[in-house]
Amino acid sequence: MIIVTGAAGFIGSCLVGHLNSLNFNDLILVDDFSHAEKEANYSHKKFSKLVDRSQLASFIDENHTLIQFIFHLGARTNTTEFDYAIFEELNISYSKMVWNKCVEYGLPLVYASSAATYGSGDLGYDDNHFLPEQLKPLNPYGESKNEFDKWAIKQEKQPYFWAGLKFFNVYGPNEYHKKRMASVIFHSFHQIKQNGLVNLFKSHRADYENGGQLRDFVYVKDLVNVCTFLMNHRKNSGLYNLGTGQARTFYDLASATFKALDLTPHIEYVDMPEDIRDKYQYFTEANMSKLKGIGYMQPFFTLEEGVADYVSNYLVNNKYY
Repeated sequence: MIIVTGAAGFIGSCLVGHLNSLNFNDLILVDDFSHAEKEANYSHKKFSKLVDRSQLASFIDENHTLIQFIFHLGARTNTTEFDYAIFEELNISYSKMVWNKCVEYGLPLVYASSAATYGSGDLGYDDNHFLPEQLKPLNPYGESKNEFDKWAIKQEKQPYFWAGLKFFNVYGPNEYHKKRMASVIFHSFHQIKQNGLVNLFKSHRADYENGGQLRDFVYVKDLVNVCTFLMNHRKNSGLYNLGTGQARTFYDLASATFKALDLTPHIEYVDMPEDIRDKYQYFTEANMSKLKGIGYMQPFFTLEEGVADYVSNYLVNNKYY
């Protein structure tokens, strides 16, 4: 039995699909299942039971002898939400509960952290255990993730194996429900279909051209491959970056989306919304040496390969993974 929290969401539902492809079907899907727009993410998957997130603690208590692994991917991920109390409840207190249950019953754990913990990136993107104390995330979401990372590192009692994965800019199928928070590729595809062009944010910094902002874009299929690698590896606990290790521009991303549709790029630039302008990361790039150092050698999708697969096999036909 494998537990996946956040299983109705983007990354969680893709992990469930990936586990199914590996013939893991005794899965416990945990989430708030009251959102009808997420149902298509999991309705066609193979699983044993749906558990409301409010019932997870008691479920673990009653079934811990049957549980083999926990993937804790559920979180409030809205970077434009500034009510820290929401993040404190869902991203910190809830995660502590999951961690403590894993300690109590000897269960291995992989949980979702975020590259948002790195803030402006002035201190670099190294996934060592010294940096979190110095980091200054740019929004409450990043702050909540960093607070939990710091707490986890300090714990004397830890799961016998645990990994906190600092997800960089993840894109891929099953993000239809995310609306404003969906990936730029998702929005670019729909802008092309509707208007024949893509709007990218203007740069509000002199050292970056319009469309020249750099991010480490990682395809969700790579992310779930890493998750199952760690499920089998079960040693070398700690924080791990999960990106490609190669920053690319938003212009590259938009161009790749046009190419996947066999169209000539038509890109225009619009002002960045003021509510995110001061909290915007202009550059992210994962240092991936730590994950590779424990034996993960599978090549990652290039941006062009990932976008082509996402567009042609999912977005064009509105399909789910």
